[in-house]
Amino acid sequence: MHFTYTLMFNLKKPMNKQVKQLGIFIITLLAVGCFFSFTNIENNSIECSNNECQGQYVGAEFINGSDIAHQFSNKMSAKVGDKLKELFSKSEYSQVDFDNIEMTTKGMGSGNVIYYLKIPFKRVNSRCEAYTSFDHVGGWNHKPALEGRKKQLEKALMKNHELYISDLQTTPEGLQEHWIQWKNKITQSMCK
Repeated sequence: MHFTYTLMFNLKKPMNKQVKQLGIFIITLLAVGCFFSFTNIENNSIECSNNECQGQYVGAEFINGSDIAHQFSNKMSAKVGDKLKELFSKSEYSQVDFDNIEMTTKGMGSGNVIYYLKIPFKRVNSRCEAYTSFDHVGGWNHKPALEGRKKQLEKALMKNHELYISDLQTTPEGLQEHWIQWKNKITQSMCK
């Protein structure tokens, strides 16, 4: 009995040291993780349904002079284009409903901005009334370079087709966007 107790006691001693070291390691990892999560708060989520895509970016406006917040428009445009193609493939022919786009910004100039976007869809009667590509042109506190963007997108158009461009949308804090949709020349090749 004495031998068993001594053996257990000796085994516990090194194990206690290992448990303490493991505990210190885990606490250190948690502390470092918390530090980085609070120093670079960024949330970039987009959810799409058959009726809309919506999401928000929460984080830095600019990092090293790069317009990080506005890049959310690029991510949203890609998601919307993908969703329009998916709806088209299910014969749920759709377009973006420009008149009901919601675009808000809060916190511009604070270093941390909340940029919210809701891009709704409307159903159309035929596959050739639908649009399956989507993009934007814009920026903070400057007029969007619309003519340049139109020139860039010319290559994406089918012959004798045009871009469908929204009116300029502006938030009170100065984000300005034109939203652009068109018939994808691969997905809608039957609409020549």
